[in-house]
Amino acid sequence: MADWTPMMQQYLKIKKDYPDAILFYRLGDFYEMFFEDAAIASRELELTLTGRQAGKDDRAPMAGIPYHAAASYIGKLIGKGYKVAICEQMEDPKKTKGMVKREVIRVITPGTVVDPGMLEEKRNNYLAALAGSADAFGLAIIDVTTGEFWVTEITGDDRKEKLLDELARFQPAEIILPEDMYRDDPLATKLRSQAAAKMVPYHTWAFGLSSARRTLMDHFHTVSLAGYGCADLPAAVRAAGATLAYLQETQKVSLKHISQLTTYTTGAYMLLDRATRRNLELTCTLREGGKNGSLLWVLDYTRTAMGGRRLRSWLEQPLVRPEQIRERLDAVDELQRETFLRGDLRELCGKTYDLERLLGRITYGTANARDLLACRQTLSIVPQLQGLLQGGQAALLRKLAQELDPLPEITQLIATAIVDEPPFGIREGNLIKAGFNPEVDKYREAAAGGKEWIAAFETREREKSGIKSLKVGFNRVFGYYITVTNSNRTLVPDNYIRKQTLANAERYTTEELQEYESLILGAEEKLVALEYELFDQVRQSVAEQTERIQMTARSLAALDALCSLAEAAVQNNYCRPALHDGDTIKITGGRHPVVEKVLTGENFVPNDTLLDNNDNAVVLITGPNMAGKSTYMRQIALIVLMAQVGSFVPAEAAEIGVVDRIFTRVGAYDDLAMGQSTFMVEMTEVANILHHATPRSLIVLDEIGRGTSTYDGMSIARAVVEYIRIGERIGAKTLFATHYHELTDLETILPGTVNYSVAVREKGEEIVFLRKIIRGGADRSYGIQVARLAGLPPAVVARAKEILFSLERRNERGPSQPPPAGSREKRSAKSDVVPTQLSFLTAPSHPVLDKLVTADLDAMSPRESMNLLYELQKMAREEEGGNG
Repeated sequence: MADWTPMMQQYLKIKKDYPDAILFYRLGDFYEMFFEDAAIASRELELTLTGRQAGKDDRAPMAGIPYHAAASYIGKLIGKGYKVAICEQMEDPKKTKGMVKREVIRVITPGTVVDPGMLEEKRNNYLAALAGSADAFGLAIIDVTTGEFWVTEITGDDRKEKLLDELARFQPAEIILPEDMYRDDPLATKLRSQAAAKMVPYHTWAFGLSSARRTLMDHFHTVSLAGYGCADLPAAVRAAGATLAYLQETQKVSLKHISQLTTYTTGAYMLLDRATRRNLELTCTLREGGKNGSLLWVLDYTRTAMGGRRLRSWLEQPLVRPEQIRERLDAVDELQRETFLRGDLRELCGKTYDLERLLGRITYGTANARDLLACRQTLSIVPQLQGLLQGGQAALLRKLAQELDPLPEITQLIATAIVDEPPFGIREGNLIKAGFNPEVDKYREAAAGGKEWIAAFETREREKSGIKSLKVGFNRVFGYYITVTNSNRTLVPDNYIRKQTLANAERYTTEELQEYESLILGAEEKLVALEYELFDQVRQSVAEQTERIQMTARSLAALDALCSLAEAAVQNNYCRPALHDGDTIKITGGRHPVVEKVLTGENFVPNDTLLDNNDNAVVLITGPNMAGKSTYMRQIALIVLMAQVGSFVPAEAAEIGVVDRIFTRVGAYDDLAMGQSTFMVEMTEVANILHHATPRSLIVLDEIGRGTSTYDGMSIARAVVEYIRIGERIGAKTLFATHYHELTDLETILPGTVNYSVAVREKGEEIVFLRKIIRGGADRSYGIQVARLAGLPPAVVARAKEILFSLERRNERGPSQPPPAGSREKRSAKSDVVPTQLSFLTAPSHPVLDKLVTADLDAMSPRESMNLLYELQKMAREEEGGNG
């Protein structure tokens, strides 16, 4: 290193401590990157790769960006999975002799982004930490932009699947694991292949129980973790402690906005596995992966980013306690009925800012003066919101009114200290109001007086020299100067001192100008430094009220989310569901909340539903593809979920017995990353349902068994239905759509199984889907008609009809082959019958079977039995010979 320049030695020393991050090294008005970092940045950010002399014979690859534009470049790198270490100048270069001191002030990772330009407003940005033990997983989840911090411990034989389901709910941007777990644990390998999150190994010692406990207690200034509910959850403590240690190491700030730790259990909410979240399209669609077309898209009428995030979290975490659900429903009910109250609340919410993330930036020390004004604006609206809510009837609305805190001392401080229209930057002055600080006023007056003197000086020098184009200018490098064009150089007075030569002019100064320059610049420098100092004091004063501001922010978010649900109920004609502890789900005129919004050219056809754990436990739904079976089943699941979120539902009336879980097996896809076929994925999801469903669960199964042969598929489908219904195994409420019409016989065999089908109207060879669910099973699939509607070529449709006719005749008269392509086998009048599928439950008649079935074996002697066996063998051989 001795051959490197002093600056490069400093760079390499700092870079050594951050080998896995791209180091943004501050040089004046630029962040520079060197060596491999420069190569990566030039490639990923499309920057020009240049070089810089780095030693006697060495030249370092270099790429740079303007410091004021860093946020957008950092966002691109973070989006590509990189870490960025920000290395700032810790001293003023003008006042420093030798090398300027530099330090890394923060490491930005996918889970620690706080810049609003790099975040989605209505979505949390989570960082997760995972700790494992012999019998439990500890999971910690934190959003550093809002300070929300949760921890849980997951146990049981199925803890790995539960953990994956929780990660699917939060969808963290980054997951940290102990180094040994990251290297050797199969779960870490699975997460790296499946999760979209950035996987990061972290010091194993930080996950140690004693170290983690000490980190948490030091941060929260407590002597125990009992008050946080996790004292007896060692795996949870290890995950939470490592999370804070990671943040302290990378963020290098106090993190005082992380003021609470909430311990939760997965059983406190409706459990939704990954497949169900995907299939129900709660917050994003299956096809595009965007919000449009999801349930969240239908319900989101929020006016604030905070409210949008809260609504999303409610959808991802439905409630299971009826009293909690009713409390939320009472609030939505009142807001839905009170049109003027709802309108006034939504109007005021629309005038607020994202208080949660504002507070995060304030405690981080990255908030500017405009952020403080936004905080003041939001808090100043709180008294009006309180006034509107105080007369509310719903207990939850009254509770929110009490939790809203206007913090008048903070709003007064900001109003008194910060100018109404501050600049974006905080180190250029013009931040502090006149009258707030006498010293600021004195420096400002001196600076203003100095500028007046400069203007008078310029006028005076023009008159004395006779140079009418003479101008007095200023820049940061040369200070104040007098500019004289070359054409007027002969008129320059003798007392002018040359300062700089330009292409068509000269710059000068005088002793008098130099004296006033020192006075003016001294006052301006002192003014700027003092304004920043005072601004920082105001910012710190706001940060000291973190807990009060967070409580207000949480209340505002909840209020906005409740207003959103009420607005959705009004706009979409929803009804209030009746929640109860029983097992019955009864829906009158139910509709699919998303499909009815996107339908064009036709009205959505509503349908009724009755499910319970007795006579209507398994609803078998048959009918052709495209008729609406999947839509109907999904709408029931969504109505139940919406009700348990506390939302009104798309129906004329709904009685909902609270469910503990919703399971769905819908659609087909290959999991190529894990080497699983469509059928394997389907069976894995079905197995998960059968292992974890309870009598209080709702199961939605759509066409299971399609990925294998017909008989295998039918066998599996029937066995699954029987397993759910028979005995004490599960007994859950189940919706089961199938094309295997033979399964409709289960209604007469399996108690609690009922048949429904989708009504279809036939017009010759055309069919019309009526979208109405009716009692009774279907006996046809209308596959060829659906194929024609889908646009298959006429020749394919015609050939399919020939093959179908041949298969139907084969079922009637015994084995045969489909007619060859191009043939036209005539139908007789007798053969022109309603097509039926090959029977699975009822075998065709046969002489050998008939004789065997009717034989009374108990009454036969051994010799008579032997004679019967010979006779059956003879009949079978004759039958075989005849077929040959």
